Amino acid sequence: MSLRAMPTIGDTPAQATTTGPGRKRRHAVIAALAGLLVAVPSTAVAGTAGQQPTQRRQLQREVERVLREGGYVNAAIELRDGNRRVEAHAGVADLRTGRAVLPGGELRIASATKTLVATVALQLVAEGRLSLDDSVEKWLPGVVLGNGNEGSRITIRNLLQHTSGLHNYSEESADTAAGFEAARFRRTNARRLVADAMTHAPSFPPASTGDPEPNWEYSNTNYVLTGMVIERVTGRSWRTEVRHRIIRPLGLTGTYAPEDDPTLPGPYTHSYHRFADEKLWLDTTIRSMSWGDAAGELVSTHDDVNHFFTALIRGRLLPPAQLALMLDTVAMPADFDQVMPGVRDGLGLMSQPLPCGGLRWGHGGDLPGSKVRTGVTQDGSRSVVVVLNGTYEDDEHGLPAETAAQQLLDRVLCAKS
Repeated sequence: MSLRAMPTIGDTPAQATTTGPGRKRRHAVIAALAGLLVAVPSTAVAGTAGQQPTQRRQLQREVERVLREGGYVNAAIELRDGNRRVEAHAGVADLRTGRAVLPGGELRIASATKTLVATVALQLVAEGRLSLDDSVEKWLPGVVLGNGNEGSRITIRNLLQHTSGLHNYSEESADTAAGFEAARFRRTNARRLVADAMTHAPSFPPASTGDPEPNWEYSNTNYVLTGMVIERVTGRSWRTEVRHRIIRPLGLTGTYAPEDDPTLPGPYTHSYHRFADEKLWLDTTIRSMSWGDAAGELVSTHDDVNHFFTALIRGRLLPPAQLALMLDTVAMPADFDQVMPGVRDGLGLMSQPLPCGGLRWGHGGDLPGSKVRTGVTQDGSRSVVVVLNGTYEDDEHGLPAETAAQQLLDRVLCAKS
């Protein structure tokens, strides 16, 4: 999101694809990190009782490796392996003070928000209050209209799976330091964001139900509309529904929707971005996320994100039929194979084959300055959350940086306990 994001099991690259609040279309892979390494990174590892020292050392080596290979300012990882939880981190949390990265702390999860929103939508489907074949026009009459956009042709499934063709409103986001500063504390709302998208023609007609090879393009507009549909169906905002249906039942004490509040409680790990018009890192941590809305607003923690994705894959949040719908995937554009071989998109979840067999599931998020990557094994026995801060505007650093992050997920999920 700037932003400059990508959809990935998180949010990743591609040609005409972008991700979670914000990233303009580029031919290169993602607006990512610099090859510049942070001098004298500090490192640390933490864990719960019963962890094996070998596993802790391995994870520490992995986080130091991704910091080095990706050129990030700081990196942190949490692995859940059965009942064990292991954390490791490296780099500098605050370039101004040189403070080391500490375990825990809240962070902006950007497009990983989409998975929680999709889960609420599918819970409503399970309750018979919503159908994936419902049109957007049925629930939001007159909202998706004009310039070739027709809400009567777009279904809820199209929104959740990015097959609507709707323009991604965040493609108009500023890509300079000056532009970022001008918009840092700007407030907006869902209707304004959708109205902005409606000033553009769709990229393609919405896919028909059952199309085995639909056109696909990542658009934050899809999930802002999903949030609006949730409110129309329930009479309560998507934020309230996420809180009552997911956050409270799972005990996710560090997860919330900040709305217009641009702050994070400290101490936190800072995010940094190198814009094309600046030679120095810009601290992007404190900022309004109202432009993210249901597409990328949430704040959470490593532990909460791991807990949520594990609970989802293990069937604690959706009945089997609706979980199967979420895991029913379609192919994504071929450009994604550069760094995400075999990636496919479901309804708020993406999958990739693991080198050790089976699939990993998840959804990440990108903002200027930071990226979140998640992965859960198909049986839910192992899950990992990686947070990487320190990204660049130029794409030449994007491919190796994202490749390093993707390979880290594979190695950690495939490592023997």
